[in-house]
Amino acid sequence: MSTAPRTRTRASAQQHAADSHDVIRVHGARENNLKDVSIEIPKRRLTVFTGVSGSGKSSLVFDTIAAESQRLINETYSAFLQGFMPTLARPEADVLDGLTTAIVVDQQRMGADPRSTVGTATDANAMLRILFSRLGQPHLGPPSAYAFNVPSVRASGAITVDRGARKAEKVTFNRTGGMCPRCEGRGEVSDLDLTQLYDDSKSLAEGALTIPGYKAGGWNYRLYSESGFYDADKPIREYTEKELRDFLHREPTRMKIAGINMTYEGLLPRIRKSMLSKDREAMQPHVREFVDRAVTFTACPECEGTRLSAGARSSKIEGVSIADACAMQISDLAAWVHGLTEPSVAPLLGKLRHTLDSFVEIGLGYLSLDRPSGTLSGGEAQRVKMIRHLGSSLTDVTYVFDEPTTGLHPHDIQRMNKLLLRLRDKGNTVLVVEHKPEVIAIADHVVDLGPGAGTAGGTVCFEGTVEGLRAGGTLTGRHLDDRAALKKTVRKPTGTLEIRGATAHNLRDVDVDIPLGVLTVVTGVAGSGKSSLVHGSLCRPSGASHEGVVSVDQGPIRGSRRSNPATYTGLLDAVRKAFAKANGVKPALFSANSEGACTECNGVGVVYTDLAMMAGVAAPCEECEGKRFQASVLEYRLGGRDISEVLAMPVVEAEEFFGAGEARTPAAHRILRRLSDVGLGYLTLGQPLTTLSGGERQRLKLATHMADKGGVYILDEPTAGLHLADVEQLLGLLDRLVDSGKSVIVVEHHQAVMAHADWIIDLGPGAGHDGGRVVFEGTPADLVAARSTLTGEHLAAYVDA
Repeated sequence: MSTAPRTRTRASAQQHAADSHDVIRVHGARENNLKDVSIEIPKRRLTVFTGVSGSGKSSLVFDTIAAESQRLINETYSAFLQGFMPTLARPEADVLDGLTTAIVVDQQRMGADPRSTVGTATDANAMLRILFSRLGQPHLGPPSAYAFNVPSVRASGAITVDRGARKAEKVTFNRTGGMCPRCEGRGEVSDLDLTQLYDDSKSLAEGALTIPGYKAGGWNYRLYSESGFYDADKPIREYTEKELRDFLHREPTRMKIAGINMTYEGLLPRIRKSMLSKDREAMQPHVREFVDRAVTFTACPECEGTRLSAGARSSKIEGVSIADACAMQISDLAAWVHGLTEPSVAPLLGKLRHTLDSFVEIGLGYLSLDRPSGTLSGGEAQRVKMIRHLGSSLTDVTYVFDEPTTGLHPHDIQRMNKLLLRLRDKGNTVLVVEHKPEVIAIADHVVDLGPGAGTAGGTVCFEGTVEGLRAGGTLTGRHLDDRAALKKTVRKPTGTLEIRGATAHNLRDVDVDIPLGVLTVVTGVAGSGKSSLVHGSLCRPSGASHEGVVSVDQGPIRGSRRSNPATYTGLLDAVRKAFAKANGVKPALFSANSEGACTECNGVGVVYTDLAMMAGVAAPCEECEGKRFQASVLEYRLGGRDISEVLAMPVVEAEEFFGAGEARTPAAHRILRRLSDVGLGYLTLGQPLTTLSGGERQRLKLATHMADKGGVYILDEPTAGLHLADVEQLLGLLDRLVDSGKSVIVVEHHQAVMAHADWIIDLGPGAGHDGGRVVFEGTPADLVAARSTLTGEHLAAYVDA
């Protein structure tokens, strides 16, 4: 018998092992819009994935490679532990080989919990607490004594001890924490404006309460009008002191209202519990508007906003308390820590110094450790997450980055590139989804997906070197060296928005006039004060402080997996009415959230099967075949299409469909036109909002606001997530907005947008306390000619290239 086949098999296996040691192999990837993608990615190299928005980059990198790595790691834990972990389904792919541990550093914003800060998110705060517990005078004891998240409590309870026979023994224990008792570690207290809660000239019987959800006749309202603690027919302003105290502050009291057991509580504590304790972004819009009107937040008078108890603030090292240390700009804090030389805590000081130095190195030295993590931008949040990895001794790890240059000035991109290369040089695989040519230029390997977006994408158009990309003829290759020229003429302003004495965050009493009727770009290095100037002076959470100002940011859009571009923009209302009119039935039939929903899956389109600690299975609903609607609803047609087919259309196809012929619907066509204008023509009408990137969310909001009557639009880095080829389309959109009579203010770093501006306001010269000043105002041509700022130098190099 010949042994040749076995020899070949062994050699094949050895070759496969060698190959898997050097590459990540992906064969037959079909996640989202990927079309049977097969690719081999070199390990221990820097690979940049590029392509137009919606081409499949994230589907390949995050939803396939990183997701499978995480799933395989989770499977190494016991079944018991897996029961407490999120269940992850295997990505749609035939082969996924050569994977290593993947660490995803994305732009998801950090939690908005007021007790979460930059310090708690990076362990810097924990190290400071240990440092003060060892060196602080007066000595307070454990590290928890310096923690604003730990209250000081004295409690007792029964525990079982063994004294020859088992019995319960009552003991008393103490826990020392540094939480301020007044604000409970939040650093601020809230006051309610009583005039926003009720009209004191009216009685409760006359409908005095003006709080959302407290409609006259409802249970919330009846609780107060029928409590019996005061006269419901008497105007509130005529209440006695006791009646007003019972109305506003009474402790919880059990009672019966109309035979129903209920708990009465003063109006103020009830509102605080039911509304103010909730995440603002999770509120219904009308409730959020009420809270913004009715609530004022001020620094806690007891702890002066530090979140810490008096005891924690009294303990100091060389005259500095932990509150002082956390309030310092991190670059200053790093210098202070470098000056400490106590040998007994040398290892701790070494680790703390490295962490603080990493903040400075990564361009975040302008932050402070007490900065609430929820106030960080997506780019800042991503860089904060990088901190813990910069000093890691791990090698052969796969680091996955999602546009790490978002929010970075051209000056800072060079620093980010060095960090990416350092991670690679330690023997790691670095995968980066990115559009910026400065990052593409440093890649060892480039993967270009496309050729288009959505259903027109999902294939690998090119893989190889950067030079090969330039010569390859793909959309990315053709636009890689694009440069925008300075405008020969600029528009003349029609007026100004005045900002006087701006002092938010690091602003130094800034006075500036923002011209109206033109395209204004506000720029400067990260942390220079751009957002503080624009958003802090022109916008408030409740809306605009300057009438007619519309702010369009990249914040999350509230909604579930049932929400999609059609529902968010109001397009579905016009579509439902068109279907109803064409078929002589009710519009509600054409909603997957209402009467037309499939009864088996309730309009979701899939049926979820929970398999406990194993990954759950989401299978297309057999009843509706994933179409979300009842079969009888799909018999109704408009222009030859049923409602599920319409929701599966990309925007560009739907725009043509509703623009002419039997399906012509002007109201729908107008909305679709705006979606195309902002570069979202590839989105399908029914795509869940939860799958959109920050840049896509911003452009979706912009499309919605384009119908507003506001005269001033503020855009926050609208080029985020945009391919090189799409920047020109964005500039055209900005021009159309200005030419239609709008004033457009853009916070932006992209040189093409700067070059296209009519007016530039440059802040700096540095970040944090080194910034906060206007260092240039004028036209782009003047900025390039002067070259007096970092922005001017980089813009000059860009337009001269």
